[in-house]
Amino acid sequence: MYGKMKEYLGQTLAEIKEAGLYKEERLIESAQQAAITVKGKEVLNFCANNYLGLSNHPRLIEAAGKMMNKRGYGMSSVRFICGTQDAHKELEAAISDYFRTEDTILYAACFDANGGVFEPLFSEKDAIISDSLNHASIIDGVRLCKAQRYRYANADMEELEKCLQVAQAQRFRVIVTDGVFSMDGNVAPLDQICDLAEKYDALVMVDESHSAGVVGPTGHGVSELYQTYGRVDIYTGTLGKAFGGAMGGFTTGRKEIIDLLRQRSRPYLFSNSVAPAVVGASIEVFRMLKESNELHSKLVENVTYFRDKMLAAGFDIKPTQSAICAVMLYDAKLSQTYAARMLEEGIYVTGFYYPVVPKGEARIRVQLSAGHEKAHLDQCIEAFIKVGKELDVLK
Repeated sequence: MYGKMKEYLGQTLAEIKEAGLYKEERLIESAQQAAITVKGKEVLNFCANNYLGLSNHPRLIEAAGKMMNKRGYGMSSVRFICGTQDAHKELEAAISDYFRTEDTILYAACFDANGGVFEPLFSEKDAIISDSLNHASIIDGVRLCKAQRYRYANADMEELEKCLQVAQAQRFRVIVTDGVFSMDGNVAPLDQICDLAEKYDALVMVDESHSAGVVGPTGHGVSELYQTYGRVDIYTGTLGKAFGGAMGGFTTGRKEIIDLLRQRSRPYLFSNSVAPAVVGASIEVFRMLKESNELHSKLVENVTYFRDKMLAAGFDIKPTQSAICAVMLYDAKLSQTYAARMLEEGIYVTGFYYPVVPKGEARIRVQLSAGHEKAHLDQCIEAFIKVGKELDVLK
């Protein structure tokens, strides 16, 4: 049987390559940080989610080692059997404190958090109303649930209101949105979403994966930016981006919601507990963010500097309120060629194209970090301009 399937798979892969959509993985031969080693050459990394520059921070490495020495390497179990340590509860309390919520539940990844949040809470009697640009993990989580599904255009409040009006036929309604939309870098208008939720008696859920640590006066996310504390019922997020860059996810929010997820959320019930080293380093992250806003302030300065210089050079950049700058190229093959040339110039970036973004919307997504120095930013901008002129992106 596999002979027939092998032929089909080979043809499909060949078509992907021919269309310029085949994804190659480039090997990093160093720690994740602003300057990394690729094929023996040092290059500057502008495509990691390392927003606060913590992925190789010595305090986190030390904290991970200390926790591993005290609590071991792995849990070898799920939480409700014999996989919960005191450190897991300490981290959950720190996350709740950061987001000003009542309780938190840890997952192996935010993909699991989003995959496990809908089915325990909502049935065919209910409605899920989702932004069209929400992350794939939200889309997959919704598919696992029997609730009625509604979809509104990205950040379009008129369409959202129409969905809410139709969804009055259902028992419970939840509006689901990314905090920052990862491909464009724009922030969901959470204040308006909360207003509509209150008008039409709906819950609100926000995925903070690309917004926590980034947006808001001190980087605490979209509720800090729009002052919607107490109006959002569920937040999901990751420990794999701004919060240290390792792995692990969470859902945080109303106590009763978290209690039920502990009882019925399948990714939580059937996945190993987050490893002690990751937990220890993550606890240290939240200690650091309580001590100082220095890293977030530097990130904001870097984003402003880079965006303004790139716009002045003539690049087409989507409006951004985050650490994500989408440099629009529109053509998939051009995005790959551009990224390859940038690597030759010592800048590590990645071209994004269909199906990650819509057809005809190819781009290079630049992600800024507090780990970048001004000299790094200048080197990246100069490379963008040089390659842009070579490839006729800039005239």
